[in-house]
Amino acid sequence: MNTVNNIVVVGGGIAAAKTAEALRAKDYTGTITLVAAEMHLPYERPALSKDYLAGKASFEASLVHPADWYRDNEIVVREGATAVSLDTEAHSVTLDDGSQLPYDKLVLATGSVARRLPVDGADADGIHYLRTVEESDAIHATFGADKKLVIIGGGWIGLEVAAAARAAGTSVSILEGGPVPLLRVLGEEIARVFADLHTSHGVDLRADVKVEAITTQDGHAAGVRLEGGEVVSADAIVIGIGVTPVVGIAVDAGIAVDDGVLVDASLRSSDPDVYAVGDIANHQHPVLGHRVRVEHWATALNQPASAAAALLGEDVQYTELPYFFSDQYDLGCEYIGYAAPGAYEQVVIRGSLADREFVAFWLDGEHRILAAMNVNVWDVIDEIKPLIAGHTVVDPDRLADPEVAYAQL
Repeated sequence: MNTVNNIVVVGGGIAAAKTAEALRAKDYTGTITLVAAEMHLPYERPALSKDYLAGKASFEASLVHPADWYRDNEIVVREGATAVSLDTEAHSVTLDDGSQLPYDKLVLATGSVARRLPVDGADADGIHYLRTVEESDAIHATFGADKKLVIIGGGWIGLEVAAAARAAGTSVSILEGGPVPLLRVLGEEIARVFADLHTSHGVDLRADVKVEAITTQDGHAAGVRLEGGEVVSADAIVIGIGVTPVVGIAVDAGIAVDDGVLVDASLRSSDPDVYAVGDIANHQHPVLGHRVRVEHWATALNQPASAAAALLGEDVQYTELPYFFSDQYDLGCEYIGYAAPGAYEQVVIRGSLADREFVAFWLDGEHRILAAMNVNVWDVIDEIKPLIAGHTVVDPDRLADPEVAYAQL
């Protein structure tokens, strides 16, 4: 293996910070430089749509590490710097100020950007997306008992913003293009739980609608015009229609990209000296047996340890199952595993949908658990993980029976 004296991490989020942390934990003593596009130290993003957005937590609580940690561990953070090109032959990254950073090994942790809504009026004032702390601050400023917020998109971000806004007394409408929010992710039965949760808290949920344009007044968003001509009035609009992985420099450098940077089980890209972690990593998952790209906090948190070990020459694979969590009103949930749309045959429920206290299991045609979600039921993830990882064939009736221990399935 070539000597590794200089590692560059392109990214300034949790995946980048955890890569640096993992390298030092492996007693790597060479140079580590983080290229962070934002003018902040790396921070965790879940709170931006949860406690921070709701005013329950400080921004400092979201920092992965305080400033003195980077100083004490001799890690250089180039805040406000963007990598604009990558030369894999010269082993060099060019930044937007024209400077160049040489590397022996490179880790791409560039994350995602919010998808823009391509309709007339979408560039007006009063329209918000949510990826940064500044955007979370701007959305929080729209809350209030005398305010009307319209959210376009009923995904996890949209629903969490709606919950925070309603808690502040804001009038909220959600505009969803499908029959019910989260339908592709969860299926009809479980998605309906979340739809009912929001309507029970006073959200005006409009499903099966198509947005034609943003209406404006004096350059400020004033409403959303739907197909058919109806206008849903708004003081502010939040657009949450998904994200796109930031892979431009990888594409330009000739690294294999297809819905993210293609990486093997050890998170190595098609270039042996370049790794990718977090949102952008389209990972050949050794447990699931197929590729998966996961846009959630736990992946960005956990992948860096495997990537760091691999780039330092260890024979490792990243085997953690995909995981995410969400908090909305009085509902908390965790999801483990991966059930792609159309990949499962049935959903088995243990508990009560009506009471919003249950565990849902997505099963394939051979009755193997692909994924599970616990809703207001806790301390079960560690028992369920081995069933998913082991591709265990279960009896659906026993799986639904709360008297049957998971270890006995």
